Amino acid sequence: MRAPRASDGRAMRWLAGLWVSLLLWAPALASDAPEVAPDRPSVSTSTQTIAPGGVQLESGIQYASTHQATAPDDRQGTVQATLRVGLTPRLEARLEGAPLVWLRGTEEDTGFGDLSVGVKYRFLNQAEGAWRPSLGVEPFVKLPSASPPIGSGRTDFGITGLISWDLPRDLHLDANAGVAAISQSDPDGFLVQATTSASLSKNITKGLSVYVELFFASPAEHGDRNSLGFDTGAVYLLTRRLALDAAVGTPLTGRGPGYVMRAGLSVLFGR
Repeated sequence: MRAPRASDGRAMRWLAGLWVSLLLWAPALASDAPEVAPDRPSVSTSTQTIAPGGVQLESGIQYASTHQATAPDDRQGTVQATLRVGLTPRLEARLEGAPLVWLRGTEEDTGFGDLSVGVKYRFLNQAEGAWRPSLGVEPFVKLPSASPPIGSGRTDFGITGLISWDLPRDLHLDANAGVAAISQSDPDGFLVQATTSASLSKNITKGLSVYVELFFASPAEHGDRNSLGFDTGAVYLLTRRLALDAAVGTPLTGRGPGYVMRAGLSVLFGR
C-alpha cells in the first residue's frame, strides 16, 4: 500500500477548511432559501439550482465490489461530498470531491480522491402546466488531485446538457447527455467520452420520492468497452432543509462493479 504523501494531507486540510468556511458564512449569506433539493444519489443531475446566496452540502458514502474470477474481489469505499453555492436565480457554483477513498483487492491504497469544479446554469424554465421541459448545462473540470490507483493524476474536462421535466401523476424525469475529454497516459492526448442518463422518479408521499435510472458511458480508456448500468433509490426529506438518500446499482453491460451501494445526507444552509 502506498504511504500517504504530505500533499494528500495538505489537499484534505485545504478542502476541509473551504467547506467549514463556506458553512460558517452560509447563514449570513442566504435568505428565503427554498427546501433542500439534492442531486444525489442518482447519476443524473437536475436543472434545479441553489437560490442566490444559499449553500447546500451533499455528502455520503459509496461502497462498490467487483468480482474477480482468478484474483481477490476489488472493493472500494468512497466518502463523497458536493458543495453547491447559489450565485443567481439560474446559476450555481459546484465543488465535488472525495475526501477519502479506500481500495482493497488487486490494488490497495487509501487517500484523497478526485476533485472537480464547475457551474450549473439553467437557461430555460418549465412553466407550470407547459409541455416543454426545463433546460440547463453543466461544464466542469476534473483536477489532477488523485494519483493512481485512486485517480489518473491528470486533468479532464467536459460539459453536460441537462433536461428536467415535471410529468403527470407526480412523475419527474431528469435526463443528461454529456461529452468529456479524458486525458490519456499515452501520446494520443485525450479520448472523447460520451455519457447519457435518464432518471424517472415518483413522489410517493409528501417527503418521499423513489426513482429508477439507466446510464451509459463510452470508453474512458483505449481498448475499453461501452458500459450500460441501472440503479434505483429513494430520497426522503426529514425537514425542509435536511434530506436522506440511499441507492443501489449494477452494470448491465460492459466493465464495472458487480454492485454499488450509496447512502447520504444533504443539508441546505441559510436563514
